[in-house]
Amino acid sequence: MNTITTDREELKKIIREVFEDVLSNRSDLIEDAVIEAIEDIGMGRAMEEGKKEEYVDNNEFMNRLNDRVKSKK
Repeated sequence: MNTITTDREELKKIIREVFEDVLSNRSDLIEDAVIEAIEDIGMGRAMEEGKKEEYVDNNEFMNRLNDRVKSKK
């Protein structure tokens, strides 16, 4: 495997170009990442609520989480 050496500014330029390419050509990747982040936030909030509320079974928990994610779209 060959080693490539580049300076910080050139690396930033390459990363910026790749990011712009992904944004313009693969918006589905960004959409998936955003949806996953929202789901993670919902999971965290649900866990915080669970510390204060009564026990909820797994199916009810997943239904509540899905409802919250759907309401944010």
